[in-house]
Amino acid sequence: MTSKNTSPIIPLMLTLLVAAIPTFSRTPTADELLRQIDGNEIFTTIEYEGEMIIEHNNRRFVKTMKAWARENADSFIEFTNPEDRGTRYLRRGGRLFVYSPDTEGVMLISGHMLRESMMGSDMSYEDAINNETLASRYNAILSGSEKINGRDAWVLDLTAKRRTESYPKRKLWIDKETGDLVRYELFALSGAKLKDYNLIEVEVIGGRRFPVRVEMRDLLRRNSKTTFVMRNVIIDQPIPDAVFTQRNLER
Repeated sequence: MTSKNTSPIIPLMLTLLVAAIPTFSRTPTADELLRQIDGNEIFTTIEYEGEMIIEHNNRRFVKTMKAWARENADSFIEFTNPEDRGTRYLRRGGRLFVYSPDTEGVMLISGHMLRESMMGSDMSYEDAINNETLASRYNAILSGSEKINGRDAWVLDLTAKRRTESYPKRKLWIDKETGDLVRYELFALSGAKLKDYNLIEVEVIGGRRFPVRVEMRDLLRRNSKTTFVMRNVIIDQPIPDAVFTQRNLER
């Protein structure tokens, strides 16, 4: 890893979580666990093929895509399933644009629109493009340990440092043995739970434990969950500048 300040879009989607095996010989502090999570999530570039399986109100939708991202600002997603083929997203310099083949037009997604559902999934646009480190955004408290999804895990409670955070509170479960972030929950300032995430499958890629199948639920949507799958993942390899351009978006 060459950078400590860069990461991709979702999961890209959806906040990608790379978990290295921890080396703690004692009970870690909350800050140590948070730094471990941030360090494991951050990489210079990523390229992959993705699939979103959206289940909502007893209906099932499958969306496929190709995605590229580098550092903290640049990402490009192109959907390839028949219904959405040609729909593209470009994040450049902190701004998010979407190209629709139906209208052959480009729209800037900003403001409150960033909190809306992305492609009908349980993730918002903001979930997909916010890649700042947790340590820079939250204060953490180690509240104990629990068994979660059959694993012994440390539990972290996070409180936002800024009032502008979409999720003022978070709760994280970190596997004591592997360091995997196996679950997290997102809360409003009132304490109401908004979303939850569960790690389903991990692969070792480039010496890292990489989540290749995860599940997210937006609890404000009834009977809804999104499973995100990643395949053919390539990390820390150069990506041409031409990928992250308006010309590529509108081609």
